[in-house]
Amino acid sequence: MLETLNFAKITSLALADAVNPCEMAVLIMVLFAILIQNPDKKRKALYAGLAFSFAIFLGYLFYGIVLVQLFNSFALFLKANSLYIYRGLAILAMILGALNIKDFFMYHPGGLATEMPIFMRPKVKRIIQKITSPGGAFIIGFIVTLFLLPCTMGPYIIASGLLAELGVLGALPWLMYYNLVFILPMIIITLIVYFGFSRVEDVSGWKDRNIRWLHLIAGLLLFAVGVALLAGWI
Repeated sequence: MLETLNFAKITSLALADAVNPCEMAVLIMVLFAILIQNPDKKRKALYAGLAFSFAIFLGYLFYGIVLVQLFNSFALFLKANSLYIYRGLAILAMILGALNIKDFFMYHPGGLATEMPIFMRPKVKRIIQKITSPGGAFIIGFIVTLFLLPCTMGPYIIASGLLAELGVLGALPWLMYYNLVFILPMIIITLIVYFGFSRVEDVSGWKDRNIRWLHLIAGLLLFAVGVALLAGWI
């Protein structure tokens, strides 16, 4: 039963994080950078996209382990106040969900806790433009995780808090699963571009046209998780 509940909670949070336009925009910039320098070498773009995605996976896995360990460091406090902590995580999920839903109706680039802040974007673009190889994409992927935190960390904090009672070793498989779901859209986009189903420009245009809907999907998932946690349904 616990496994089923964890699967429902972690999958919902991971999916909400996965459809965040923030990570898609960054990957698109990576693919642009590689293809501009190597227009006839799609295989290089494939390796770069996969390497970048794997770096994001490893970087976030590390952050997840740190978060679970931080929660565990306050084990006695958490145990004594578990009901309040659980409700706090539920309310946080609902707030993040509401902010994403707000972006569907009143979209503004760089929204609080929903997108990468505007002031960070030129810095990220300059870093990504330095990518010339899959190895470079892997290294820069680690660096870029720091810039992705403001727009993707909310659901991850909630997931880590819910998994903390399992301990680091117990939470590790769930963190790996979460991050696999998180990078899945990045892998799909990379494969779509590599196999020629769409150009990077078309993927970028699709993301821009549907950015409000992506926020709505993420918002509804997060808000639903928050309500379910608060009501004790999961």
